[in-house]
Amino acid sequence: MMYPYITLDDETEIVHSELLKDNTVKVYIEKPDENDGFHCASCYLPGYEWKDISGFSEEEIKKYQTIIENNAHLIIELSQNG
Repeated sequence: MMYPYITLDDETEIVHSELLKDNTVKVYIEKPDENDGFHCASCYLPGYEWKDISGFSEEEIKKYQTIIENNAHLIIELSQNG
């Protein structure tokens, strides 16, 4: 199950999973796009491992990396509460 975390001004949504069996948390980012429908990517905490990046530039991923790094402690705490 995924839980909403934040919606940014540009309609980008960041959601997270509950704590997974391997003690990671999946952070999923999705942004609407007029041409492609949606851009999306997954980042797994605590290692900040990015997977399944579709439509985002390297610069955008760096921006989201910073947001996730600044909020990781909260996201991990929330993931444990289900």
